[in-house]
Amino acid sequence: MVFQEGGLNMSETAHGQAGEVVLSANGLVKRFGGITATDNVTLNLRRGARHALIGPNGAGKTTLINLLTGVLEPTEGSITLEGADITRLAPHQRVRRGMVRTFQINQLFDTMTPIETLALAVSQHHGLGGQWWKRLGSTPEVMQRCDVLLKQFHLAEVMNQPTNMLPYGKRRLLEIAIALACEPRVLLLDEPVAGVPAGEREELLQTVAALPADVSVLLIEHDMDLVFSFANYMTVLVNGAVLTEGTPDQIASDPRVKAVYLGHDEVVAHG
Repeated sequence: MVFQEGGLNMSETAHGQAGEVVLSANGLVKRFGGITATDNVTLNLRRGARHALIGPNGAGKTTLINLLTGVLEPTEGSITLEGADITRLAPHQRVRRGMVRTFQINQLFDTMTPIETLALAVSQHHGLGGQWWKRLGSTPEVMQRCDVLLKQFHLAEVMNQPTNMLPYGKRRLLEIAIALACEPRVLLLDEPVAGVPAGEREELLQTVAALPADVSVLLIEHDMDLVFSFANYMTVLVNGAVLTEGTPDQIASDPRVKAVYLGHDEVVAHG
């Protein structure tokens, strides 16, 4: 396997070494009976960061995301979002506070079209959830936002097609568009290119790279091309614990990452 760092030119401040912490996990532990899935994890996501969470299968990445988003409650530790303790908040309360996630497995309504799906998401975000069924276009601010999202995520040409008829890459784009409809300040992307055919990946990769700069992103991904072209800071999990963290160059040259994550394969970083 080859690690490749893409063409992003990041300043030192963009490398996660400066900037306000917007999301913090502090000593998170999650036990399932005698199994420790998350072992004293501390992680800081800084404002505007492009932070990747990587590690081999079973490292505890999805468990950590489930803790951060409230799907699971930690056995020990705490979580803060923009300085407020959210450790015991329900998932929907965290969304209201500006933290939104996408899922590794598709979560869309098959019979709804992209425009209908986004109209529902935007209406809900603006407190108009009880009126989403009104004729599309009857709420100008909702439709204006939908139009922006459809163009931003390359969905305008398929906006009236049922979701179950869309190519899988378009469905993944729609999922990210739904997340952006909630106007998050923190976005957690759980394997956005998982299952996407090779011919549909480039459009999705470009769209992920073009996410708003003011949104702090935590990315879980096995695709190293995406990780190294997107991330400016990385955390490596192994057996539920943080092995190391740093810039892509630091991670690519770390012998522990080579040994534990890649075995004896070569790691190459391109500046």
